[in-house]
Amino acid sequence: MVRDDRLLLRNDVRRLRSEHGGMTQEELAKQVGVTRQTIIALEAGGYVPSLTLAFRIARAFGRPLEEVFQFGEERG
Repeated sequence: MVRDDRLLLRNDVRRLRSEHGGMTQEELAKQVGVTRQTIIALEAGGYVPSLTLAFRIARAFGRPLEEVFQFGEERG
């Protein structure tokens, strides 16, 4: 059985944007070099970022990677 990592990777991007003065998805996207649609998909859990992108996002918030992204076991 193939595991879908999207079910295992959680993130706090939406909350962190709010904590950073209401940063928009577009602002974050420009800062990290992706499209707004990528940020939308990431926040919805439908996109697993590359390691490079994950580090760029964490750096944009001034947080360690583990505070932005959490990788855990499947629930159920």
